Amino acid sequence: MASSGLRTFEYRESTELKPPRKHESEVSLDETWSRLSTNIREIHNQNASNLSFEENYRYAYNMVLYKNGAVLYKGVCQLVAENIDRLAQSEIIPAFPSGSSKDPVQQSQEGESLLKALRRVWDDHTGNMSKLRDILKYMDRVYTKANDVPEIWDAGLDLFLKHIIRPPIQDHVTSAVLSLIQIERDGYVISRSVVKECVDVLLQLSVDHDAKTVYKRDLEPAVLTASETFYSAEGKRLLETCDAPEYLRRVEARFDSEQARTYHYLFSQTGVPLRKILERHLLTHNLSSVIGMPNSGLDVMVDLDKFDDLNRLYRLFLMVPSGMPTLRRSFKDSILRRGREINLASASIDTGQDVDDGDLNDAENTKGKDKGQGRTATGPPTLTLALKWVQTVLDLKDKFDCVWARAFDKNRDVESSLNEAFEDFINLNEKAPEYISLFIDENLKKGLKGKTDMEVDAVLDKTITVFRYITEKDAFERYYKNHLAKRLLLGRSVSDDAERGMLAKLKVECGYQFTQKLEGMFHDMKISADTMQAYRKYLEGVSTPEVEISVTVMTSTFWPMSHSSASCVFPEILIRACKSFEHFYFARHSGRRLAWQPSLGNADVRVQFKARKHDINVSTFALVILLLFENLTDDEFLTYEELKTATSIPDTELQRHLQSLACAKFKILKKHPPGRDVHPSDSFSFNNDFTCPMQKIKISTVSAKVETTKERRETRDRIEEERHHQIEACIVRIMKDRKHLTHNDLVNEVTRQLASRFQPNPQNIKKRIEGLIDREYLERCEDRKSYNYLAWIHDAKYYTSHHK
Repeated sequence: MASSGLRTFEYRESTELKPPRKHESEVSLDETWSRLSTNIREIHNQNASNLSFEENYRYAYNMVLYKNGAVLYKGVCQLVAENIDRLAQSEIIPAFPSGSSKDPVQQSQEGESLLKALRRVWDDHTGNMSKLRDILKYMDRVYTKANDVPEIWDAGLDLFLKHIIRPPIQDHVTSAVLSLIQIERDGYVISRSVVKECVDVLLQLSVDHDAKTVYKRDLEPAVLTASETFYSAEGKRLLETCDAPEYLRRVEARFDSEQARTYHYLFSQTGVPLRKILERHLLTHNLSSVIGMPNSGLDVMVDLDKFDDLNRLYRLFLMVPSGMPTLRRSFKDSILRRGREINLASASIDTGQDVDDGDLNDAENTKGKDKGQGRTATGPPTLTLALKWVQTVLDLKDKFDCVWARAFDKNRDVESSLNEAFEDFINLNEKAPEYISLFIDENLKKGLKGKTDMEVDAVLDKTITVFRYITEKDAFERYYKNHLAKRLLLGRSVSDDAERGMLAKLKVECGYQFTQKLEGMFHDMKISADTMQAYRKYLEGVSTPEVEISVTVMTSTFWPMSHSSASCVFPEILIRACKSFEHFYFARHSGRRLAWQPSLGNADVRVQFKARKHDINVSTFALVILLLFENLTDDEFLTYEELKTATSIPDTELQRHLQSLACAKFKILKKHPPGRDVHPSDSFSFNNDFTCPMQKIKISTVSAKVETTKERRETRDRIEEERHHQIEACIVRIMKDRKHLTHNDLVNEVTRQLASRFQPNPQNIKKRIEGLIDREYLERCEDRKSYNYLAWIHDAKYYTSHHK
C-alpha cells in the first residue's frame, strides 16, 4: 500500500515537471485563421457535424490569447455578412412577388412564399450564429468586453438587420404582410402561421439601444396606416349599403376579426391603436347616423323587439366616449316621441259625459243596446280614453323596461334617461293626475274582481310607477280624494285590503302627511259603522221613522266638501228620518254640527208600475224628484221649473238626474217632448207603463267623469290656493329654524322641501315672501337680498298674554 502510494506521488511529480506543449504557438496566425475560417464556412454550409468543436474552440482561444482578437472578430463578422448576402440572393430575392396578378389567392401564395423565405434565412442564420457563439465564447468573454463591441450573437443580429432588413427586401416584406392582412380582411383565408413567423423575426431585431424593434419601427406604422385608410372607406361603405342592424353586425365582426388578428399573428401592443382606428371610423363618426337610420334605427329595433340588435348596439356604443351620451339622448327622444303621440291621442277627449257608476247592473249588460240609453251608451267615451291613456303609458313603460333590462344590461345611466323621458311627457299632459286617479278608481271599483292578491299588487305597483313621475302630486291627491270618497260612500270598492294596500304604497312614496286625510276617511267609515249599530239599537226603544236610513258621518277636514254647494229641499218623510238621527247623534256628541250631503247619497225605493213592482236604486237627488210624482195621476205633469222650485236642486244636478230618469235606458219618467237632452222648457210625467224583466234596477246617474274645462279651471284655482298656503307655511317653517337667509337660499330650500308635492314657481314664492313681510312674519334686511324671521315676537306676545 505504501509503495503504491509512493509510485503515484512520483508520477504526479514527474508529470508536473514536464514542460508544456507548445505546438499551438508554433502554428502561425494566418494558418490558424485559415483553418478556423474554413470550418466556419463549413458551418454555414450545414456541415458542422464533420467538425471538431474542441479544435475550433482552441483556434479561436489561441487567437484571442495571442492578441489577435480583432482579426478574429472582424473576420467572423465578414464571413457572417457574406453568408447572409448569399442567402438573400439565393432565397429571398427570387421569392419577391411579381405584382402582376390580381387574384387574391395568387397574391396570398406569393406573399407567403416571400415570408417563408425570410423565415428560412432567419432560421439558418440564427442556427449558424448559435454554433459560432459556442465556439467564440472565450472571445465574447475577453475581447468584446475589453473593446466595447457587441458579442458575436448580437453582431450577427445587427448584420442580419443591415443586410436583410433593407430596401428592397424590407419594402417587399412589409408589402407582403400588408397584402396578406388585406386579403384576410376581404374574407379570404391566409396562412396566419407564416405571418406570425415573420412578425417574430421583426420583433427580435432591435434598431437601437432603447429596444425599439424593427416591427415597431417599420411594420406596425404601416399596418396602422393601411388600417386607417381601409376602415375610413369601410365605415362609409357600410353606412351606404347596410341598415342599422346589419351595420352593427358587420362592425362587431370587424372588431372580433381584428382582435383575433392581433392575437394570432400581430404584436399584442398593436391591438390598442388598431382598436382606436376601428372605434373612430366605424363608431364615433357614425353614431348618430346609425342610431337614427330611417326604417331600421333605434325606434324600429324597439318596435320590433330586436333585443339582440339593441344589445349589440349598446355594447358597441359603450366602447367610445361619445357612445353612451348619444344612446341616452336617442333613447330619451324615442320615449318622448311616443309619449307625445299618446298625449296627442288623449287630447281628443271631449268634455262629454259617461256613466257615473262603473259597476253597472245585470240589466245593462244584457245584449241589445236600447236606443234610449242616450249618452250613457252613445256619448263620447271620455272615461275610456282617459283609462286608455294610463294603460298605454303603462304598456310603454313595460316595453322600455324590458328593453332596458334585456338589451341595455340594466345600465343606470340609461335608466336615468328613461325616467327623465317618462317624467317629461307625462307632465306635459296637464290631465295626468286626474287620469291616474281615474285609472286607480276604475280598477279598485271593478277591475280587480276575480284577481289574486298578487295580481292586485301588480296593478297597483304599475300605477304607482306612473304616479311617481308626476310632479303635481297635490293635484293627484285632490282627485284621488274625490274618487276615494265616492267609492267609500257608495260602497263601490271591491276590496278594503286593496284600498289600504294602495294607501300604503302612496304613503311610502309621499310620506304620512300625504295620506293623513285619506286615512281619516277610512277611520270615519269605521266609526260610522259603529255609530249606525248604536243608532239601530236606539231605534228599538223609540218610534221608528218611515224611512230607514244609513248615515256616514264625515269629518269635514278629511273629506272633499266640494259637493256642499249642491243643496236640496228634502220631502217631509226624509226630514223626519234625518231629524231622528240628529237627535240621536247630538245626544252622544255635544257641540258638533251636521251638514247633510244629498249629492253623495243613494236610496233603494220600491215603485209600483202598472205591470209590476220594481226595486230601484237611485241617487238621493233622484229619490227627491221621484217622490214629487208619488201622488200624481198618469195624465198630470210637472214642468222643469216646478221641479226646480220644489227641490232647489241646482240646474246642473237637476238636468243630470232628470236625464238619467227620463232619457237613459230605464225611463222611469216620461219627458215631453221626447229627446236625449233636458231643457228648462221640458215637462215630465210618471211612466206608469214602464216594464223591465229585472226585479232590481240600478239607475246610473249621468256624470261628467273627466272634468269639463270649467270644472278643471275651478279645480286648478283651488289647488293654487292650497299651494299658496303650503308655500307660506314652508317659508315660515324654514325661517323659524334658520332665523336668517338670503333670498336665493330661501327660494331653493322652499323648492326642495315642496318638490315631493309640486314644483313651486319662484315668482309665486317671491309673492308669498312679500305677503309674509306685509304681515310682519319676515323683514327684509338692509342689503335687500336677505330676510330675518320676526314671528317669534308675535309668539312671545301670545305667550305673555295667555299666561298672565
